[in-house]
Amino acid sequence: MEAPNRGVTTTAIAMTTATDNRLAKLRLLHLVSPTLPLGSFAYSQGLEWAVEDGWVTNEETLRQWIENLLLTSQTHLDIPLLSRLYQACATPDQDSFAYWSRYLIASRETRELREEERNRARALTALLPEWGIPLADAWLPHLKSNQISGYAYVANAWGIELTEAAEGYLWSWLENMTLSGVKIIPLGQMAGQRILHQLIKLIPSQVQIGLSVNDEDIGLSAPAQTIASCLHETQYTRIYRS
Repeated sequence: MEAPNRGVTTTAIAMTTATDNRLAKLRLLHLVSPTLPLGSFAYSQGLEWAVEDGWVTNEETLRQWIENLLLTSQTHLDIPLLSRLYQACATPDQDSFAYWSRYLIASRETRELREEERNRARALTALLPEWGIPLADAWLPHLKSNQISGYAYVANAWGIELTEAAEGYLWSWLENMTLSGVKIIPLGQMAGQRILHQLIKLIPSQVQIGLSVNDEDIGLSAPAQTIASCLHETQYTRIYRS
């Protein structure tokens, strides 16, 4: 005979799970919010030089620049590494976390891009105690080495599902790059919204591709971005740090 309280218990568990899932989605919005004090607005990842040198001059060339990076380095480097760092947190596997953290920072091809990772990582790590997220000393150097390690660490701690975390990461990157271009060229806000509207449709498929990349296939060079980032270091007048 079925226990009289079994249905009540099952309902309570289901309600708790649904609440946890909703909270995790809200936490993701918090994590990718442009108001998060990571200094994301201060970086253009080479785009400022691309505009200065006439590589990117209007809405269409800005869309092409961002789309190319989304389909290449973001899909074949950032998302696969986010996946491995997230899994290392879930296990937990400190050695794997350290390995992929070093792999990521080594994959940033210029001093500016490496410094961006470190600066944003330190800012994110400083928030963890405020959020009540436990912070083991052995993990701390790797969390401070690059932003994606910290992002994966927080996403796992907050119960954000990996695919959703990856989609949120790409959206945050896409939004920041688009707004940077709108300011630098400059363009109107409607141009930026059109670019976001077009490119956001690519995010789900690129996340699925990125999550399926094998270890030996991780990594991709973006020569134009690398050249632009190198030249940006000595650009005479600039408003962005990369």
